[in-house]
Amino acid sequence: MDETTPVFAITAAAELAGMHPQTLRQYDRLGLVSPRRTAGRSRRYSMRDVVQLREVARLGSEGVSLEGIRRILELENHVSRLTDRVHELEAALADEMLNRPGRRVFAAGSEGEVVSLRAGTRVRRSNQVVVWRPLGK
Repeated sequence: MDETTPVFAITAAAELAGMHPQTLRQYDRLGLVSPRRTAGRSRRYSMRDVVQLREVARLGSEGVSLEGIRRILELENHVSRLTDRVHELEAALADEMLNRPGRRVFAAGSEGEVVSLRAGTRVRRSNQVVVWRPLGK
């Protein structure tokens, strides 16, 4: 069970959010906070929904219209999805950079020079030391 699990009936969610149940019904009709439905079509709110209801109340108390609140929530959700996607892409890129063929390995030559080697290539002399550092570290 996590913050998105729908567990609260409308009365409990309204109490947690400090609102009247009818207000929650109105917000659902307007698409501000849309809870999941049971098989019998009853509303079930998650903790995330309750937090969002509190945010709607806060924005409303600051004078933001319901349409403005709807737009703000829509944009915040969009930013959250984009942020998640960026993290996915960064992880995929880091994985690709570490695992791509042909990454470079460096060795110190017998006279102290830096010798570039392809991955999987062995050093020719036993007195050479291989130095390897993963990308990004």
